[in-house]
Amino acid sequence: MKAFITGATGFLGSNLAAALLKENIGVRALRRQRSSILALKDLDVELIEGDILASPDQLASWMKGCGWVFHTAARIQYDRSPKEIYQANVEGTRHTAQAALRAGVERFVYTSSLSAMGVSDGRGLLTEESCFNLTPAQFPYGHSKLLAEQELGSLIEEGLPAVIVNPATLFGPRDINQNAGAMVLQAARGLMRLYPPGGSNFIAVDDVVQGHIAAARQGAIGRRYILGHENLTYREIFSRVCQVVGKGQPRIPMPAFFLKGVAGVVGLARPLLGGRLPVDANQVRMSTRCIYADSTRAIRELGLPQSSLDEAIRASHEWYIENNISVQSKG
Repeated sequence: MKAFITGATGFLGSNLAAALLKENIGVRALRRQRSSILALKDLDVELIEGDILASPDQLASWMKGCGWVFHTAARIQYDRSPKEIYQANVEGTRHTAQAALRAGVERFVYTSSLSAMGVSDGRGLLTEESCFNLTPAQFPYGHSKLLAEQELGSLIEEGLPAVIVNPATLFGPRDINQNAGAMVLQAARGLMRLYPPGGSNFIAVDDVVQGHIAAARQGAIGRRYILGHENLTYREIFSRVCQVVGKGQPRIPMPAFFLKGVAGVVGLARPLLGGRLPVDANQVRMSTRCIYADSTRAIRELGLPQSSLDEAIRASHEWYIENNISVQSKG
């Protein structure tokens, strides 16, 4: 058995590759020419240089001989334009799924996102039946993941054996692009003093990896599975991260009205700076919202593990130290 992974050089994809190899499942990894392979440095994977925006026929040729396809690649950086986000996440998913159908794979597991379901904000927990409840302009990334899911619908009708997983925010090693790992680094540097009023769902990357593998083995075709664990406010998760890395707790709340003002300034400044700000206005506004979710379906049907979040945070911190990614305190 061999698996084809897009986004294998990233956080989730590299951890998935490591887990598959431990189960004696070969891995063929698609990577872009300029992508760092640091997260794959100790893994015996077959590397294919290419892009998910290649033609479906080209992608299908790369998938030849693979039983499973895991499409984890996505554009999540907030410093990218909405056009780039939609192109990678929607068009890239369409191409990859069309290729998998042509290649005749046994399972196509699409890594969507909890973000594709919108926000909870006191309306109860998000479930697989939740509908995206924001405008595209408010949250382009979440909307792009929803559209990507919808792209799969017609292909499933044509025979694509696709399963959709919707991970929450991940912690763990190999977070090369500093997704949730940015919190770990900020805390380790003694810079996590402020916290916004929102919250989200958080889970260990190893649990999400097992959810992906279980989705390939036993997930129902066309079904969504939320892969999450703890619903925490940002103050709670920032405090947990600071405690694990041995730094002081965040003390200063940032009120929603203040962040809305910051978002306005960021929105005005970002075009002038050519997108060089590390956040955009929507990201700032989203920090005031809650994205809490219920993972009961994945726990019941996929056996989704619920491992220690603190251990995942610790593993993230240790990986940065081992790979000489600065965790030095400032000041």
